[in-house]
Amino acid sequence: MTEPAPPHRQPEQGHRHGRLSAGATVVAQPAPPGTAPLADPWGGRPGLRHVPPGDGPYRLVVLLHGAGGSAGQGLDLLLPLADAHRLLLLAPQATASTWDLIAEGYGPDVARIDALLAEALGTYPVDGVTFGGFSDGASYALSLGLTNGDLVDAVLAFSPGFAAPLVTHGRPRVFVSHGADDRVLPVDVCSRRLVPRLHTLGYPVEYAEFTGGHEVPTEIRRRAVDWLVG
Repeated sequence: MTEPAPPHRQPEQGHRHGRLSAGATVVAQPAPPGTAPLADPWGGRPGLRHVPPGDGPYRLVVLLHGAGGSAGQGLDLLLPLADAHRLLLLAPQATASTWDLIAEGYGPDVARIDALLAEALGTYPVDGVTFGGFSDGASYALSLGLTNGDLVDAVLAFSPGFAAPLVTHGRPRVFVSHGADDRVLPVDVCSRRLVPRLHTLGYPVEYAEFTGGHEVPTEIRRRAVDWLVG
């Protein structure tokens, strides 16, 4: 497992280092509430977006699926709770079977997420940006979140394997959950090592370990959202 590194003395600013450039300036006409396809700016497989009812501001949550998963599976992590808590959900689809960092390093997925994030921030009134995900998506959410803590103020990591930021900015707060009986990403070599390391580096972390395997139980999702909006 790769552990989070301290801030680089001269941080690089680019997609190859996991850096996002999106900023919050509302310029476009928002789409109506509900779930709709989210076109990939490079013509790849579409993601999904869910807009809660109301005029905002919303908390924007970027949700990243696990290996071999889909944007729909990413969206489903928090979809049942989105409307009640005013969560604007953005669920990209990985370029390959999993996120670029896991395969060969930051690159095309960072660029795509950055473009989709810029579009959302340029369309909706947003008060806070969160990255979240499950399994490989949790590892990627942690890695991008710690890299971009000057934009991302919270991370939801459901059963992560690692965090691997090349550079770090800011100190986003972090929620981590993991099943004690997880046989895909065993808790002993993943979250039980990762969480203390995050604490040591000064990140505020909420850790929820539960009886179960490689999954995200309903009560864990509710606890994560309560923590996020509380």
